[in-house]
Amino acid sequence: MKLIIQIPCYNEAETLEVALNDLPKQLEGVDQIEYLIINDGSHDNTVEVARKWGVHHVVNFKQNKGLAKGFMAGLDGCLRCGADIIVNTDADNQYYGDDIAALIRPILDGEADMVIGERPIDKTEHFSFVKKKLQHFGSWVVRKASRTDIPDAPSGFRAFSKEAAMRMNVVNDYTYTLETIVQAGREKIALSSVPIRTNAELRPSRLFKSIWGYVKKSVLTILRAYMMYRPLMCFTLLAIPSVAVGLGIGIRFLYYLAHGTGGGHIQSLILACTLIIIGFLTFMIGLLADVIGANRKLLQDVQYHLKRMEYERDDGTEHEESESAGCL
Repeated sequence: MKLIIQIPCYNEAETLEVALNDLPKQLEGVDQIEYLIINDGSHDNTVEVARKWGVHHVVNFKQNKGLAKGFMAGLDGCLRCGADIIVNTDADNQYYGDDIAALIRPILDGEADMVIGERPIDKTEHFSFVKKKLQHFGSWVVRKASRTDIPDAPSGFRAFSKEAAMRMNVVNDYTYTLETIVQAGREKIALSSVPIRTNAELRPSRLFKSIWGYVKKSVLTILRAYMMYRPLMCFTLLAIPSVAVGLGIGIRFLYYLAHGTGGGHIQSLILACTLIIIGFLTFMIGLLADVIGANRKLLQDVQYHLKRMEYERDDGTEHEESESAGCL
């Protein structure tokens, strides 16, 4: 059983060694532990720090591509290097390395394929009151969209089995945390959560410049993921108000028409017809999106089998691909 711990990095030279020193060197149920960093176009000596420490693999981007693309490149790199379990953690030492044992336990016991660490949000001192409430609210929205019971959706401390990692797809450029939960819930991937601890803040978060910027991007990410996995429901909900208002105005016009005064309300008839047509077209778009979604599932299944064939025959030869994942 091989565990690879991956760490996305963007100019993390000052904190990376602290995070690496905190990682476990051996764990019960794991035969081999290796470490991989994703160098997301760093301008400092992040890679040199990692190599000096003894990191086994480096996935290298020549320019910054963002957390989501770095995360997916890391999964690909870990799978190419023969990982059976992949743990994702942060380079700023936000999470306790000792909690990796608890994080991977549900996977080792065959109870889950994806495990997310639940942070003590209310007890985290460097989280403001507003941020704590937004974290809870965002997690609630993700639970509703994904039909899961994950209490801490934005947590980046998570573990994946090889099976789950091969099925992951992230299409947004912002973050992987929310979309992967929605995908796992909708694709019936066995999902679990364990309580974890957090360390004191070493540096401010770089994921967002302001609370409201984070909220806006998170909402868009959740909506996009929901539309991808439940398109018919989403477009039906959008169509209902237009059709309902159109029908209401149409009934009002018929009332006046029955009393012989419909001639003065032709504009209501035009508006009613317009709204009903808009609603109908929106619903038809939903039907089309649902058919496209069915094709997407078939393509994802094909992609999964292709990945499985590719990773199984990969001999683990070290190589570098600056624009994609590779073992280095």
